[in-house]
Amino acid sequence: MTDPSDPLLFMMGKYEALIPQDRVYSSNHLWLQELEPGLYRVGLTSYSVRLLQDVYFLEWRVDAPMTLRHKQEIGEIESSKALSTLYSPADGELMRFNEQLLDDPTPINTDCYGTGWLYDLRTGAIMKQPSEYVAHLDEGWEKTQNMLKGQIN
Repeated sequence: MTDPSDPLLFMMGKYEALIPQDRVYSSNHLWLQELEPGLYRVGLTSYSVRLLQDVYFLEWRVDAPMTLRHKQEIGEIESSKALSTLYSPADGELMRFNEQLLDDPTPINTDCYGTGWLYDLRTGAIMKQPSEYVAHLDEGWEKTQNMLKGQIN
């Protein structure tokens, strides 16, 4: 039996993506950790950080506080691999951003589940449990590998 305090592990080829079990997850590879009932801290999963690789720029396209719709564009993140748009994982109210990341987004790379958090969101949406998120990663891994191979070739 696994210890609920131990993270789950998803293997990305030879690389590990840790999935802590003390939070929930969205399909767009964000984690949400409840700070108080209905208020969540949000960040990029180790899976998404591994795909992005070295994140070096972050820009928000909205201001906090603000009401958000599910999949609403809220910002951009640039890394050595890609320029990616960030979308809201759910309907809710964006409460505040981690302003320190605007000056230095390095914590996204080095501590994505801690100091690399992105923003706080108040929502009542139902998210994926850790085991459901790992199953989601497993379902899409072959497609992701093919996409990565296409970038290399």
